[in-house]
Amino acid sequence: MKILDDLITSLEDDVPTHEVRIGPFWTAVWSRACGLASTVVPPKHEHGSTLVEDPGKLAAAPALDLAHLAFSGSTLEASVGLAAINSLLAVDEGRCVDLNAGRFLLEHGRSKRVALVGHFPFVPDLRSAVGALSVVEQEPQPGDVTAEEGEALIDQADIVAITGSAFINHTIGRLLSLCRPESLVMVLGPTTPLSPVLFDYGVDVISGTRVVDPQLALRCLSEGAIFQQMQGVRLLTMQRQDAC
Repeated sequence: MKILDDLITSLEDDVPTHEVRIGPFWTAVWSRACGLASTVVPPKHEHGSTLVEDPGKLAAAPALDLAHLAFSGSTLEASVGLAAINSLLAVDEGRCVDLNAGRFLLEHGRSKRVALVGHFPFVPDLRSAVGALSVVEQEPQPGDVTAEEGEALIDQADIVAITGSAFINHTIGRLLSLCRPESLVMVLGPTTPLSPVLFDYGVDVISGTRVVDPQLALRCLSEGAIFQQMQGVRLLTMQRQDAC
């Protein structure tokens, strides 16, 4: 997937891995920084089947080697790969503002048709605030639509917001190709690489997470924190200069 190739090519020199942590909801790789990604376990897998090739050895691998796991057909390994990419990114915080994705969509979605790929906690607030909301989910909740049904809705939307987990299941390229040139396109969530490389693929707004206290964040992750309970993180948003 070319977008992953370009992200990895953009990374600075490799560094050793300090720690790898796979929690029930979030995966972390601590190298240059501490990077997060969603923990994505296949909904159906055979009992006893291998999801990670070398458990117990991942932290001994250079971080750039772990970043290449983003291409893995195992979503759990790909989760490690995206966390490793995020751990190696040199994020230009001068281009970012402290703004979470839900707030951005509430402010910019009024009277607009919004397609949200991924069911986020702010969906109820968004439904009552925007012109029309379509939530596209591989495992739909009440009121959501399936990925197949969502393709036509993405093509009609004024704003398309795509979960960063689409990097893990390798649907990001297809989803971005469905967006109209005139639509405002956002990628959001802790998996999202805070990298201007995404702007080269038609993304206008990048909303991700920067870990500022790795030890605290890792402790929360290991103790089963959902994202609203995570501590030691900043929610950052980066916009393409001519967006919005």
